[in-house]
Amino acid sequence: MENFKNFWNNYKGAIIGVIIAILVLATRIYTFILAITVLVLGAFIGNYIQQNKENVKDKIKNFIDRM
Repeated sequence: MENFKNFWNNYKGAIIGVIIAILVLATRIYTFILAITVLVLGAFIGNYIQQNKENVKDKIKNFIDRM
């Protein structure tokens, strides 16, 4: 029983992560999570570009010139 307690204390984060991953895969929630992630990432990128227009223009111009 002591070995089980040590195992649980050492690996409980991984065990809980595996259980959550199995539930996400079994319920196909990952498509929803992926869609939300893409939306949030797009919002952050759009906001960054809007706030830093001049820096983004310069970086894109330099990138295109290097090609």
